Parts: sequence; C-alpha cells; structure tokens
Amino acid sequence: METPETLRAGLRELGTALITPAASGQAPLSGASKAWVRFLPYAVVLAFVASLLPVTVTVLVQDYRMGGALAGALGSAQTAPLLLAVTRPLPAWWIVGVADVLGALALLGADGTPGRSWPWTPMVVVGYLLLMLLLGLRESRRTLVAVWLATGLAGLLFELLSQDRSDGVQLLLFVLSGVVLVLTYALRARGEAQQRLVVQETISEAERAQRTLLEERARIARELHDVVAHHMSVITVQADSAPYRIQGLPAEAQEEFAAIAGSARESLTEMRRLLSVLRSEDTRGELAPQPGLDRLQQLVEATVRAGVPTELTFSADPAEVPQAVQLSAYRIVQEALANVVRHSPSSARTDVAVRVDRGDLVVLVDNGPPLSPTPPLEHGGTGHGLVGMRERVRLAGGTLDAGPVDAGGFHVEARLPLRTKGPDSP
Repeated sequence: METPETLRAGLRELGTALITPAASGQAPLSGASKAWVRFLPYAVVLAFVASLLPVTVTVLVQDYRMGGALAGALGSAQTAPLLLAVTRPLPAWWIVGVADVLGALALLGADGTPGRSWPWTPMVVVGYLLLMLLLGLRESRRTLVAVWLATGLAGLLFELLSQDRSDGVQLLLFVLSGVVLVLTYALRARGEAQQRLVVQETISEAERAQRTLLEERARIARELHDVVAHHMSVITVQADSAPYRIQGLPAEAQEEFAAIAGSARESLTEMRRLLSVLRSEDTRGELAPQPGLDRLQQLVEATVRAGVPTELTFSADPAEVPQAVQLSAYRIVQEALANVVRHSPSSARTDVAVRVDRGDLVVLVDNGPPLSPTPPLEHGGTGHGLVGMRERVRLAGGTLDAGPVDAGGFHVEARLPLRTKGPDSP
C-alpha cells in the first residue's frame, strides 16, 4: 500500500516527467523511474478509448440514426488510433482526421443529424482534444501550426458546405485545439529549457573545476620556482665565491666550481624564462619568503581568534623537511583551517598534527562534531579547496584522504614524501 510520503514523491516525479520531453518513438513520461508513472499515459488513453468507442457507436446509432455497421466502423476509426498517438501522434492524427471528415460527410445523409451537433460530434471533440494534447508534447511548432490550420480549414469547408446543419462546433474545436496545442507546447518548451540549463550548468561546473585546477597548478609552479630559484642562487654564489673563500684550490677545482656556477646560472635563467608566463603583472606578493612549517602556529592562532578552538601538535624537525614539502604542508593546513572557519560550527574542536612517519611528512587536520547547535558561517561550497589540496599532494607524490566523519566533522590526512622517489624506489 502506498504511504502518503510515497504518493507525494510519485506526484512530484509525475510533475517533473510531464515537462520532460520524450524522445521520438517513446511515450510521454517514459523517463520516469516509477513504473506506474511510465504506464500512466497508456492507462489514460486506454480509458478514453474504452469510454469513447461504445459511446460514439451508441450515439451515432440512436441519436443520429446511422446504420450499425457504419457507426461501428466510424467509431473505431475515430477512437482506436488514439492508442497509437501515445508514441506516434502525427500518424494517428492523419487516421483520426480522415475518419472525422468521413464521419461528417456520412452524417449529412443521416436522418437524425438535423438539430444535432455537426460536423463534429461531442465524442469527436473530446477525442480530438486528447489527440492535440499528445501532439503538442511531441511535434515541432511548425507541425502544430499546420495541424491547427488544417483543423480550422476542415471546419470552414463544412461550414460552407451546409450552413443549415452547422451549429458552430467547428469554431469551438478550432479554438480549443489551439489552446491545447499552445499550452502543451509551452509546457514542453519549458522542460527543454530546463534540460538545456542543466546541461549548461554541468558544463560550467566542469569548466570552473578545470580553471581552478589550472590556477592551482600555476600557483604551485610559481611557488616551486621561488623555492628552487633560492637554492640555485645559493649554489651559484657559493660556487663563485669558493676560490676566494678556500685558499690553495687547484686550478682543476677552480674550473669545476666555475662550471657549477655557470650551469646553475643557466638553469636558473631557463627556469625563469619557462615560468615567466605564469607570473602576473603584479608580483610584489610573490617576492616575499614562502611560508613553511615554522608558521603553522600563526595559522592555528588565527583560527582560534576566529572563534574555533584549535590545537597544534608538532613533532617534525623543519630542518629535515625540504622547503617544497613545507610549503605544501602549510598550504594544506591553511586551506583545511579556512574550511573549518567557513563551514564548521564554532563549537567544534579542531586538532592539527604534523609528524614524520616512515619517510613521509604526515599532516592531520581533524574537525570534530559540534558541542552545541551553533550554525556555521557558510553553507555549501565550490569544492575548490579540496581540488587545490589534492593537486598539491599529487604533484608532491603523496596521498590525500579527506572527507566527512560518521560521528560528525571532517578529516584531512596528507602524506608527503620527504624525498623524491626514483624509478627504482619501492
């Protein structure tokens, strides 16, 4: 038995499916997940046919005094093709339209036609409007306009053929069919617009993610350039000054130091040339020393001042950690704490731990469940912070585990190798 919640969910799905255009050869609502919603168009049309067919035959025989065989043939031709209209509305319209015209011509010779609806019987009007509904959900605007004009033209011709018998029903059908076609086409156009909007939003989200990835790569490249440039500059200065600082160096050693300095200067020049395109016009912020593990305490103190209780546990020797790894660790902690401030309730405790484990620098940021029901500063997010963290860890050759915790809160664990693994390394 359907519960009220299940029924409401089904009705919501029905409303969504009604404005979702069906593909050619498929029935309306064919994309719905619930079986009863998918079979609903067939059930509705079958109910109409089962009602209209006997009523049409009875009215033609008893009221219009038409022969039983002819009434049965016309009734079947005017109603049974509605079942075809569920998936093929335009061919069904041709069949029903021809049958309606032939029925109107046959009623000219029937004894009971005077004083009754002509050229269209009430059953013809009901069946034709249902056919217009199915046409409007499927066919193009040009086809719908042609069908509507053909409906009006047929009514006009019958009006000219016998004005005495006409009671204006052809004008009524012309107006009502136009209204149904406009409403159903507008409904379908709205569904198509929503589908295009969803596709565009998906494309835009993918473009934003790609742009964020490229921006983060560029930022990492600039920072690595600064780190490597510093060490290359130190090598150059030490190699150039070695003959003056160390007395009695052989000529071969002096030439070796000169070659080292030259190679370092050449490598530094090439690196700056290759990465110059990543520099913005305003590079004043990039000339400052890059942050490392010694500035993690400042991040934690800033988070505490923002109202989030945070504690740092630090058991690594910065002197043993390469500058590039220190920078990646700092940025990961910075982004994780920024997310805590934005998205976590102020009553949730955060623990930051940095340690060395089996040749890796391990960075842990655990944001626990809130102690009291205080709302976060922001709801939702773009996910760009996680993209940046994953990119930094990937370029460093490490691993990242980030996600929500079952008990509440968020967990970030990054492992950054302290040395670059060669091709033969395990």
